[in-house]
Amino acid sequence: MLMPKRVKRRRVHRGRMTGAAHKGNKIAYGEYALVALEPAWVKSNQIEAARIAMTRFIKRGGKVWINIFPHKPITKKPAEVRMGSGKGSVEYWVAVVKPGRVLFEMSGVDEAIAREAMRLAGNKLPIKTKFVKKETEVNADEN
Repeated sequence: MLMPKRVKRRRVHRGRMTGAAHKGNKIAYGEYALVALEPAWVKSNQIEAARIAMTRFIKRGGKVWINIFPHKPITKKPAEVRMGSGKGSVEYWVAVVKPGRVLFEMSGVDEAIAREAMRLAGNKLPIKTKFVKKETEVNADEN
């Protein structure tokens, strides 16, 4: 499971997920990508399940990049515990995902295989996603 090696503060505020992603909203490494369409907290085990689904489908061919990382600790108090006496202990880690964020990237496989692998990965995630291809940039000299 993904989680930080060490953190400055063990317990953090919940925060807000309003607005679209400003960082990580462009394809940086691969040819194909899976992009989030909704805001959500994606758990570390969901990221791992999506990664396994993709890599199994492409049969270890090509290359996969994971562009999200679970930095945020989510706490929970035990069941049937009275109010007060501080905040609960960390239960799991999440990645804060906003609409437009590139979640996974892939290259080295043809489009049909990449599309199906990304569909399988998207089914493991708690949000709606879409498959995108990297646009080929046209040189400004060709005008």
